[in-house]
Amino acid sequence: MNNKNGFLPNPVNYRDLLFYKKATILYDMTYWYQNRYLVRGDRTKDQMEQAARSGKQNVVEGTADGMTSIEMEIKLLNTARGSLLELLEDYEDQLRSRRLEQWDKGHPRYDKMVQYCYRHHELQDFTPFYEKWTIEEFCNVALTLIHQADRGMLSYLKKVERTFLEEGGIKERMSAARKEVRGY
Repeated sequence: MNNKNGFLPNPVNYRDLLFYKKATILYDMTYWYQNRYLVRGDRTKDQMEQAARSGKQNVVEGTADGMTSIEMEIKLLNTARGSLLELLEDYEDQLRSRRLEQWDKGHPRYDKMVQYCYRHHELQDFTPFYEKWTIEEFCNVALTLIHQADRGMLSYLKKVERTFLEEGGIKERMSAARKEVRGY
């Protein structure tokens, strides 16, 4: 909590969270991808864009709501996870329906791609490739970013859980802070 003589935790700067940065990259990539590779009127276009948007926006709302409701923070971050996993399915469908390869550990480009995505967290690290990537490359990078964002969110949720178990929820912290101020 780190807020002596108070009950509100210090706010989380969601923009510093690596999983938020990856979700932002995913939204941008998805917007670009669906406008380039999907035909107008394809329902998948809207679905992918909304899943990517929800994956990013629910992180923003969840971390803000976490100031007063750990329960709401957990729910919204899990909604963000669900949206990104929905997007993962869409990118897998894109590969499968086009009979393209989903890269795994045996693929010659897999390790290099995973390391690039792991080390790079800024939008400008990816945008120069949008015009160069094939559909297969695009989808595999997106899948990698989704997996990394998901692992980051899971780790963050575990941290939120530990904080709750150690410090309690807002009502417990409010009561403890009031008792401390009164000298009980």
